[in-house]
Formats: sequence, C-alpha cells, structure tokens
Amino acid sequence: MLNKVLRVFFTLMGMLFGYGVSNLLLDEKVLGRFWEFNSGEITLATLFFVCFFGIIFFYLFNRLRKVTNNTLISIESSLSTVPAIELIAGGIGLFVGILIAYFISQIINGIKFLQTAYISTALNAILFVALAYGGAVLTRRLAHIIEWPSLPSRTALAPTVKSKAKNNSATPKILDTSVIIDGRILDILKTGFLEGDIVIPEFVLVELRHIADSSDSLKRNRGRRGLDILDKVQTEFGIEIYNTNSEKALEDIPEVDVKLLKLAQILKGCVVTNDFNLNKVASIQGVQVLNINELANAIKPIVIPGEDLEIFVVKEGKENNQGVAYFDDGTMIVVENGKKLIGKNVLTTVTSVLQTSAGRMIFAKPK
Repeated sequence: MLNKVLRVFFTLMGMLFGYGVSNLLLDEKVLGRFWEFNSGEITLATLFFVCFFGIIFFYLFNRLRKVTNNTLISIESSLSTVPAIELIAGGIGLFVGILIAYFISQIINGIKFLQTAYISTALNAILFVALAYGGAVLTRRLAHIIEWPSLPSRTALAPTVKSKAKNNSATPKILDTSVIIDGRILDILKTGFLEGDIVIPEFVLVELRHIADSSDSLKRNRGRRGLDILDKVQTEFGIEIYNTNSEKALEDIPEVDVKLLKLAQILKGCVVTNDFNLNKVASIQGVQVLNINELANAIKPIVIPGEDLEIFVVKEGKENNQGVAYFDDGTMIVVENGKKLIGKNVLTTVTSVLQTSAGRMIFAKPK
C-alpha cells in the first residue's frame, strides 16, 4: 500500500516537473522569441509535458526505489564500520558546508542575470550538494588522521558487539554468512574439531541483519535463523564479534565476500563456508577454505560391494523395473528389480558404488 501511495506521489512530482519544463520552454525569452504561441497551443503543449513527464516518473519509480534501497543498505553497511569520532566530525563538516553554501547562495540570488531560466536554482543545488559533501569528507579525513585518545568506536558501544582478539598458535577460522545460516557449524563446534580462534567479523553480522530485515519472506527467515545460530554460538562458546574498525584495508571494500577473503589474508586464517563460488575465488587468491559441504560428503556412510543393507524403497527409478531408496544424508540407492518393492523395507546386497560430482550413488539388488 505504501509503495502505491509513493508511486502516485512520485507521478504527481513528475507532472509538476513537466509543468515547470513547459513554462520554461514556452517562455518568450526561450522558444517564445522564435514562435508566437496562442493560448490553445500553450494549453496543448503544457498538457503534453505534464503527461509525458508524469508517465516517465511513473515507470521510473520502481527502478529508483530499488536503487535507493540498495544505496541506503550500502550506506548503512559502510557507516557500521566507521568510528564514532569520524561520524561526529563528518556531521559537523556537513553542517558547516551547508552553512557556507547558504551564504554563497544569497550572493548568487542577488545577481539578476542568473535569475533567467532557473539558472540560479541549478547553481544553488549544485553548490549545496558540493559543499555539504566536501565538508563531510574533509572533516572525516581530518578526524581519521588525528590520533584520538582511547575513544571507542560506534560498534564497540553496541551491547551485542564486542572486540577482543584471542591468541592461539592454530590458524584462525573465519565464519562467513552462509555457514552461519546453514546452522551445521554449531554442531561442528560442539565436537571440538575446529582448532584456533573462531572469528565472526562484524560485517557478517551486519549482512545477517540486512537479510533478516528483507521484504522477501524466505530471505527474512534465513536471516533470522542465522541470527539465532549466531546467538547460540556466542552463548555456548563465548565467541565474540570481531571488530574490523582497526582493519583500514577493509574500509573501501563494499562486497562482503571480498572483505572476508581480505580479512583472512590479514589474519593469516582460513574461511569456513559452504558457498561454492566463494570457495573457487578463495582458491584463486590463495586463501585456505574449509567447506562444510565437502566435509559432509567426506563423512557420508561408506559401503562396499557385497555388504548387506536394509533399506526402504520409496519410488520408481529411471530405468525399467528399478526402485530407488535414500540414506538419511540423501545418498541415492538404486535397487535392481525394485519397482515391485516400492513402499517396503528390503534387505539388499550392494553390487557397486559410483562416485559422481553430485555425490555418491549406490547400486544394490534384493537379497
């Protein structure tokens, strides 16, 4: 409902913009000096521009909304890693820049030549944006250069985020977003197989929050599951969120995956993930990876030809008269002459085992 209201409002702004454009073009100092418009032509031209820009703004609304949402998420993600002193300095610089732009705009508004064709309005808009941005960037950089005594970062002030590095001779294990959402990492940690520091970067927590706030219900549920798993990991193992404010090399990197690999290089650690693409990129960059899916495949039940298995045939196979059963981990068992055994528990003998890129496939026949 809100999107519809905003779209109507945006369309009305487009119509108003079109009305302004028509007044500008039909002015006697612009097109009016070449053509003398009568009242009917002025009305038709005005209606044309109003409708034209109203339609353009109507269709541009969705694209602009997506761009705005992505921009706001990117800004929020960037601000979450900025120290508090730099945010304060940037805010002061923004205010000073707007104040200076205001005084200069008064001078511009007093120049009569610039009042024609809305030139002064355009100059003022550019002036305000340029000085506000310049003031914010300049003061933030100055605050970054100056050594401030023990002033905590904005992230360090948050009650759920702590920054404390642990020392251990083993390689640090850095968890990515996908492996936290997956949830199996909690059980793996309980077994004690992972040695060394477990590192959960702050930007991974930020990404989880964005996913949990998504308008898509599937993404929202995944994000909330990830936050629940993260809470259990912190509670049961005392693992703290790693504050990345001190890592200046990460400041200008917007992508979470790239940040993750860069942090692994800085800490000389390895990334724990189940993301296939991240695994490939990490291999190219020489970053060690522990893939949860590869671990799961490695510890699947091993069977050998001649071994007896009791299975439950669930459906018909692709080939004639075949039946199909599955292990609990999803491994497929193809049963010869098993079509008539669908829905029954059957004692079978393994005839062969085939390893494919998709996993292990077992062939068996009724005993």
